[in-house]
Amino acid sequence: MSASPEQSIHVGVALGGAGRHPAAWRLDSARPTELVSAQYWVDQVRLAEQGLLDLVTIEDSFSLSDSSSGPAATADGRVDLAVGHLDSTLIAARVALATDHVGLIPTAVTTHTEPFHVSKAIASLDHASHGRAGVRLRISHHAGDTALFGRRPGAEPVPDLLAEAADHAEVLRRLWDSWEDDAEIRDIATGRFIDRDKLHYIDFRGAFFSVRGPSITPRPPQGQPIIAALSHTGDVHRFVGSSADLAFVTPTDVADACGIVAEIDRARVEAGRGDAVRVLADLTVFLGDTRAQARAHRDRLDEWLGTEFSDDAAVVVGTPADVADRIAELVDPETGVVGVRLRPGAVPLDLEAIVAGVVPELQRRNLFRTHYSEETLRGHLRLPRPANRYAGLVTA
Repeated sequence: MSASPEQSIHVGVALGGAGRHPAAWRLDSARPTELVSAQYWVDQVRLAEQGLLDLVTIEDSFSLSDSSSGPAATADGRVDLAVGHLDSTLIAARVALATDHVGLIPTAVTTHTEPFHVSKAIASLDHASHGRAGVRLRISHHAGDTALFGRRPGAEPVPDLLAEAADHAEVLRRLWDSWEDDAEIRDIATGRFIDRDKLHYIDFRGAFFSVRGPSITPRPPQGQPIIAALSHTGDVHRFVGSSADLAFVTPTDVADACGIVAEIDRARVEAGRGDAVRVLADLTVFLGDTRAQARAHRDRLDEWLGTEFSDDAAVVVGTPADVADRIAELVDPETGVVGVRLRPGAVPLDLEAIVAGVVPELQRRNLFRTHYSEETLRGHLRLPRPANRYAGLVTA
């Protein structure tokens, strides 16, 4: 007996560079000469789809590292760490044409990016993927990133950056709604391509943005693509509760998971939002057929790195069964966590082990799907397609 769509937990994977461990590019199985090739990314996301995963997130940042690796990856003066990366949204656009089911969530840095540009890029991705797009919003509080642009002062307070991110998310949602679903008529006989009354100004004016709209891109197939965020602290939990559909969190244990979900849900209620935020727990994984093999795998990478690897998420070094045990512990109605996002320590090695080992183990436990039953990312996450806020309003 397999898990029904309503019972299946959500499983995603975080992809970036050669894996989460900064030394992963040195493994024989790695493909360091291909990290900036389209085929590398197509292969990894196709593998995730082979494992029936709900989604892949694609790391991105304005620093040399794509932030897929731990803190050591940003160490100054080191030349033994993989740096340089492609734009995550463009990766997703390429991969969309080579996949059919898995959700695609690139990263956008709200601190230095205009929401109008992000909105049309993600709407275009949703059209290209037939409804499988999302975007992970993140802030940048590093002075080094700011210096790349030269248009803002140095590092800014995190609360201010999160307030800007909240406005960014609101502008995205309004722009995605600025075209009604049936705004395009395409009537050759009458010569009418569009119903202008079904395009709407959004007239957003806030502390950080003043955007009139409408978008230049028709409403996405999902209505609104998924907005996601990685959340570590109370300030970000509140941002997620007010502005995101999907949260990636890093609990230390079950009690911590319960507290995080409760904090996010309080913020959601205070913001007057109806649908619950889907919360996935992040786990960084190093896998082997035995625990000894998994430890040797991680230890070899640590030896190259020159220090013991640590991460902001819990690290599981073990067999697929060990990872499944940890997932079963965290994903429970009592915690409110509905799935996990796995961060493979090394790609493709640990991603292959997730697909060939962890997924079958979850299926044996009747926790995970045996086939895709939905066509969109919202469908995978069991989130409804939102109504258009402007439908029926007369354009000024």
